[in-house]
Amino acid sequence: MKDWMLTDQNHEFVRSKTWEVAVLPCGATEPHNMHLPYGTDVLEIQTLGDKACEYAYRKGANVICLPTMPFGVNTNTLGVPGGLACSVNPSTLYKVIGDIVDSMERQGVRKILLLNGHGGNEIKPALRELHNHTQAFLCMCDFWRMAPDKDKELFVSPGDHGGEMETSLGLAFFPELVKMEQADKGLVRKTRFDAINKGWVSITRPWHLATTNTGMGDPAAATAEKGRAYMDTLVERLGDFLVQLAAAKIDKRFPY
Repeated sequence: MKDWMLTDQNHEFVRSKTWEVAVLPCGATEPHNMHLPYGTDVLEIQTLGDKACEYAYRKGANVICLPTMPFGVNTNTLGVPGGLACSVNPSTLYKVIGDIVDSMERQGVRKILLLNGHGGNEIKPALRELHNHTQAFLCMCDFWRMAPDKDKELFVSPGDHGGEMETSLGLAFFPELVKMEQADKGLVRKTRFDAINKGWVSITRPWHLATTNTGMGDPAAATAEKGRAYMDTLVERLGDFLVQLAAAKIDKRFPY
């Protein structure tokens, strides 16, 4: 039984605590190349939320990890042949986040971290929309942006989706669901526009056109050891932040 996981606890325990920070992991359910499970984003971000909250809780921070949201914005993957994706629109995701923020605030939780595990979940607009509608302090974290130094140190090429980094996490934390012998090379097709390829013009990439089999990045160099080392770094960095956030007093100049 984990004190920091809401799903593990009963009302007797939960009501006895004053929760300083709530962490909401946000995942998605979609194909990840040919070898990773559809729940990759859910499993990755749930693992990080669990471990980071444990790290902070054991250092005395009253943090609670909420259930992981399994549905994300997959609107650009719906054209993938056979690629079932449980997709919601961005506006739907923002509404659900807003409802959860409201419920946490009503229960006295004033600091909320949205922990994002899916690139299609562009959550920053939700923070902007809720900024003047809640007294809670909201912040967000895209886990793949946390350790660019480790990306370079650990991986030949991390990849954008189902590549070396995500496959390493899979081999480390849910190896029974990873089928390396089925992996595609994760080649990414370029558009016909140089401006888009260079990144200064943006589009929503149609996954069935941009990829061969939904992967972006070659997973061949992935290992469980890399996955564990990467997760250790993420847990320490996020855990330390949660400790600081829980201890910080909200005043008129918070968070400055």
